[in-house]
Amino acid sequence: MNEIIKSLYNRKSMRVYEEKSIPQEMKKVILEAAAQAPTAGCQQLYTILDITDEELKKALSETCDYQPFIAKAPMVLVFCADCKKWYDAYLEAGCEPRKPGIGDLMLAVTDTAIAAQNAVVAAESFGIGSCYIGDIMENYEKQRRLLNLPDYVFPAVMLVFGWPTQQQKNRPKPQRCAQEHIVHENTYRSMDDTELREMLSHQYKNSTFEDWCKAFCKRKYNSDFSKEMTRSVGEYLKQFE
Repeated sequence: MNEIIKSLYNRKSMRVYEEKSIPQEMKKVILEAAAQAPTAGCQQLYTILDITDEELKKALSETCDYQPFIAKAPMVLVFCADCKKWYDAYLEAGCEPRKPGIGDLMLAVTDTAIAAQNAVVAAESFGIGSCYIGDIMENYEKQRRLLNLPDYVFPAVMLVFGWPTQQQKNRPKPQRCAQEHIVHENTYRSMDDTELREMLSHQYKNSTFEDWCKAFCKRKYNSDFSKEMTRSVGEYLKQFE
């Protein structure tokens, strides 16, 4: 197994960091690695916000479901799906562009997520840990105000980076589902009750399928933050209608 594959297999979310800054030269490499990611039509349909203001980091730690470790992270990046800059360029060039639509946003979100993952892989190569913060999609009104986001710009991905503590390094990586449940050949197939239970069997070793699923559904899918995320994304989508 080569070093890149090994790194991808071993990478896990890190949420506790040493009180140690990330050198600017490493930060530049991580950001450039993000910019080298595959992109639709070489458009780079994203804008990366480098959050260096400590008060802003603290505010984001509160609006992103009250996670204090965000404020303590030495590097915080918000990757925005950006449909505005090309629209502005077309207007500047005298084109007659249609307004950005949901299809444009979906393409931009894909571009954005790929760029973010490149940053994660680059950071990992330096021994810098990272954690995705999906909660950046919550609290539409607050996030938009904090980050000064105009129309057609959506905060799709947030990442925090830092030098992980030894405890974080030693923490076991959560087990993934087996390949036969993730990879379908040629066409999609719905899984029956037996396969669904088998797919999640590593999750409910000390419980029953029913009890584990009910608890997980309550904690994640039916949670207040999940409902707020759905509301917020819905609000963002209105500007693309």
